[in-house]
Amino acid sequence: MDATLLIAIATMGGLGFIFAGGLAIADKKLRVEENPLIGKVNDVLPGANCGGCGSAGCYDFAVKVVEGKVSVTGCPVGGEDTAKAIAEIMGVDASGSVKMLPVVLCQGGLSEAATKMAHYYGPISCSAMHLVSGANKQCYYGCLGGGDCVEACPFDAMVMNSNGIPEVIPELCTGCGMCVKACPRNVIEMHPADREVFVFCKNHDDPKTAKDVCKVACLGCGVCARPSDGAIVMDDFLPIIDYSKLDDSKIPFDKCRTGAIKKVHLN
Repeated sequence: MDATLLIAIATMGGLGFIFAGGLAIADKKLRVEENPLIGKVNDVLPGANCGGCGSAGCYDFAVKVVEGKVSVTGCPVGGEDTAKAIAEIMGVDASGSVKMLPVVLCQGGLSEAATKMAHYYGPISCSAMHLVSGANKQCYYGCLGGGDCVEACPFDAMVMNSNGIPEVIPELCTGCGMCVKACPRNVIEMHPADREVFVFCKNHDDPKTAKDVCKVACLGCGVCARPSDGAIVMDDFLPIIDYSKLDDSKIPFDKCRTGAIKKVHLN
């Protein structure tokens, strides 16, 4: 064999040995040991990687839990069972974990909302209709009925009803919040599953305009706010509820002429 070739082989082999040794030393010196709790927390997560917890994925959420940056109850998909499992791993208390559910705060469907004289022709998408003209409805605050929220739900927990309003299927919903992010009108909000009182309207128009554009719009009369002892305040013709102060026994639901504020069971 040619001497030059032998020298080249020996040189490359020697360099490979040196580099391998250097990498081995660097691995020992620079290695960052992963907290074993991260793997344990990740193992009990559902693996949906939906982003509903606000993290990049389940593993990122597990890292943040172990680092104390998020609560053990922060996984909306896993719910109470997952929260308890994480709490056991972390040695903390998970009591008080309540499932969050989306609530569609608009009742102005095809039979209630007034339509424009000019018919909308274009993509049947809420985001597109919101940007272009607000589609066919005269109300500029309510549900557009394009179904972007339904399409965004990764768990098939929302459907469009015959009146053009999305409905939540509680037993399928994980509370990931993707439907909330998809709604350009912000008519969907996340609420605790045991919450019962809601204002099913987002219209900030004056009473006359609100009445003209939708049969079930809030008229801004304040009949719900006056006896609430400050739990409900009127803001630009719309009631805003402070749930920490709310005593629903004081709210005269039957006096709301359009049924914009009512008591319902989410589950």
